[in-house]
Amino acid sequence: MKRLLYLLKFFAVTIAVFVVAKVAFIVCNGAGRGLTVADVWQVVCHGMSLDMSTALYFLVVPFLLAVIGLWTRVPRWLYVVYYAILSVAFALAFVADTSLYVFWAFKLDASCLMYLSQPEGITASVSTGYLVLRLLAFIVVAAAVFALYLFCAGSPSPSGKLRQCRSLQNSSPQNSGPQYSGPRRHRLLHTLAFMALVPLMVIGIRGGLSESTTNIGQVYFSSNQFLNHSAVNPVFNFIYSLSHQMGDMSQYHFMDEADSRRLTEGVYTTESVCADTLLNTTRPDIVIIIMESAGEQFADVMPRLQQLKKEGVCFSECYANSWRTDRGTLSLLSGYPSFPSLSVMKMPNKSHTLPSIANILCTHGYANYYIYGGDINFTNMRSYLMGTGWQATVSMDDYTAEERATAKWGVRDDITFQTVRQTIAGHDGSHPLLIGYSTLSSHEPWDVPGRRNDDPVLNAFAYLDDCLADFIDSVRSTPRWDNLLVIITADHGLVNIETGLADPWEKNHIPMLWVGGAVRQPKVVDVLCNQSDLAATLLSQMAIAHDDFTFSRDVLSSKYTHSTAVNNYNNAQWVIDSTGLLLYDFDAHKTVVARPSRPDSLSSSSKSSSGLSSASIHRLELLNKAIIQLTTADLSSR
Repeated sequence: MKRLLYLLKFFAVTIAVFVVAKVAFIVCNGAGRGLTVADVWQVVCHGMSLDMSTALYFLVVPFLLAVIGLWTRVPRWLYVVYYAILSVAFALAFVADTSLYVFWAFKLDASCLMYLSQPEGITASVSTGYLVLRLLAFIVVAAAVFALYLFCAGSPSPSGKLRQCRSLQNSSPQNSGPQYSGPRRHRLLHTLAFMALVPLMVIGIRGGLSESTTNIGQVYFSSNQFLNHSAVNPVFNFIYSLSHQMGDMSQYHFMDEADSRRLTEGVYTTESVCADTLLNTTRPDIVIIIMESAGEQFADVMPRLQQLKKEGVCFSECYANSWRTDRGTLSLLSGYPSFPSLSVMKMPNKSHTLPSIANILCTHGYANYYIYGGDINFTNMRSYLMGTGWQATVSMDDYTAEERATAKWGVRDDITFQTVRQTIAGHDGSHPLLIGYSTLSSHEPWDVPGRRNDDPVLNAFAYLDDCLADFIDSVRSTPRWDNLLVIITADHGLVNIETGLADPWEKNHIPMLWVGGAVRQPKVVDVLCNQSDLAATLLSQMAIAHDDFTFSRDVLSSKYTHSTAVNNYNNAQWVIDSTGLLLYDFDAHKTVVARPSRPDSLSSSSKSSSGLSSASIHRLELLNKAIIQLTTADLSSR
């Protein structure tokens, strides 16, 4: 019992230290932000889940020592040394986080390590007095934390009965006999009881039993980014960033920067010179529907979507930037490329620097909402959304327990489509409206109601098609339709699925369709493009500058002279233009696939890998390398 009480005290002290650090962070960095006591309370409450998970990490060592102490003597100095290590580490994290925020405007992460090799750069940026004060603050904080652990947590001590037993054992000529069976049995039972706590600790560290694990975004709660940052535990953020670093970006440096820009000239341009107007208005209400995994490979089981293509503007040659939801969503909403070996959405210090459709439309008077029926903390989605201008989010937590139980991933699509319709109907019209919406039912385990197709995968996409059609039919009959632009697209296609695709590149082909009363007339845009080009193309049609969207192209502009599409995964990258298609593996340092963009036949791998001259392959290789070098250099600089 005393050992359990000790662990509870240690856990409580750790939580208290984290809470005090949060308050100190707000006090030191919150001047002029108009914060209230209620704001501080919100920060503490919303940050508590991350604090508890982090505290459990550091409880592991005391837990192990407590169990070992059931069987042998554990010197008290081991606990003291551990307290000292924690005190120094926590003090460094808290003081560095509080001090650097005013310069960086993001939480302490592993990027600070790159500056340690050149400390003169740090000392040159601040005064000697500044450094002395921080050193004193570090000493005071470390001493205070150490004292709290030493005097409030202490160390576990064996019970009087167990001490007496050990004394008898030490004085006895032999250590076995019936008189000692009781204490040994007690120790075994206590050990088993402690082992029963292990699953609870693992669940707590993981953050529960849901698909989402503990991450930064789970504590985000406000449109005020400072409050979100205040809620983040800096110790966890640092550890988390160590495991989500950009890695060795030098592997993508193949040429001089001037050469990479020369090779990509005409590929990326922020200029819009366009005489083709797709919309009736420059300020439509906008709904962006991101369908889960709904690549064009499922066109045959989505007939209503095909019918809608005849009614709106269909971008027939649009391709996903990547193969995962977190990457595809960010590419669509921020007009930013994806990367072969990392997810920008999982890197809050990077994702928050990106431009976004939501952010720029906010400056033009738009109100916005993002709706997703799943766990919006998954892959740091909430952090990304709120950090890039989305004012309000709706997720599975906003639905009833019955609705959350309708699918493994959360609330099924027919219910969330209804939420989108209600949001449109309930908007007062005083401001133009932007809604982002991610579906989820077309994802394994393909648990959708009804049987439209014998194949469970195809059945899920047929269900999605019905949900989409019902939504369009319902809003078409309302007055809001006349000023509504519905953009229907997908986050990505599916990779390993038997859909009759002879061409592996075609898994990246996704729909991009604009429908609604705001569309001037039906049209097919057959220009090769990526999903990341949505931002620039949309903003251009709205007569809004998109200079900040460096890698998003207005595909209707006459300045878009070198039409290309890129897709990457697992440290490999596809690139396609009007002449050829190439897949380059950055681990193998070689081209895996090279062929014409439109081969006559793809019936065999030999045919799909032939037809390009060595000069054409070399040109596409250089283009591929120039694109990845240009984009990773931009990410590194953010």
